Amino acid sequence: MTVFGPEILVRTLSKPTVADRHGNMWSYHGRSDRHSKVACWGIVFDLLRSSRLLRDHVAANRVAFGINVEIKDFQQDRKKDLDLVICQPASAFVPSARTLTSLADHYQIELSKKEHAELTALPILHEARAGSVLVALEAKACMTAHQRALPRLYDEFNSSHLTVHGAYDSAIAAGYVMINFAEAFLSPDLNKKNRPSAPTWSSHDQPKSVDITIDKVRQLPRRSKTGIPGYDALAVVVVECKNDGSAVKLHTRKPAPQPRDSYHYAAMIDRLQAIYATRFAQI
Repeated sequence: MTVFGPEILVRTLSKPTVADRHGNMWSYHGRSDRHSKVACWGIVFDLLRSSRLLRDHVAANRVAFGINVEIKDFQQDRKKDLDLVICQPASAFVPSARTLTSLADHYQIELSKKEHAELTALPILHEARAGSVLVALEAKACMTAHQRALPRLYDEFNSSHLTVHGAYDSAIAAGYVMINFAEAFLSPDLNKKNRPSAPTWSSHDQPKSVDITIDKVRQLPRRSKTGIPGYDALAVVVVECKNDGSAVKLHTRKPAPQPRDSYHYAAMIDRLQAIYATRFAQI
């Protein structure tokens, strides 16, 4: 099956919509979670397209989605807000007015005519107060200063699956990492008042910067069954983003994961729908 998520992400980020207090507009800003929300939206869209069981559950109002859902680890009392979850509603199904379709409008997600037609043909996935979490999505980006960002990136991802499975061992924990391949980048932190007159460019040693980031992601624990810690599925998407208002592009050549790689986005979607089919057939 053709997946749309990565193309939706770069197409959407190509239109700078994140404003800072100095009037600058950015495709990517580290203090905004828009890129994470768009990435997670694409995952849910592709998973819903690929999984007949999930579509059946959605049509029967057995599952919903939640945004910024706080998960509390029963074992360690850790708390974490997750970007987006697929869940069983907390009580009798009381759907919110917000749906997967309206969320696309809210985040100004850019869809092609084909993507929009497929979205319209899907059963309506509503937001609802989360009860039992079935799929937990965590999306992060490493766009500049790759070497310095690695410890924090790893810690944030590692704490996510530990918290999710400390609360719901059967939940599918999925991680999504967007890595920047551009050799030059305008950092919002370094270009506040000076962006229009004298922009400060950050330079990246490529492909080294992407290579070391992917190597760090590969160190994250993965699991093939419940009862042990680790991610159930992980994907790495490599983009070329200068953050100067120019188009954001998808980088598909190496060192980006290739189609047979388990970290390839399409492989993650295949794995998610397969696990969902076996783990939640009886809900």
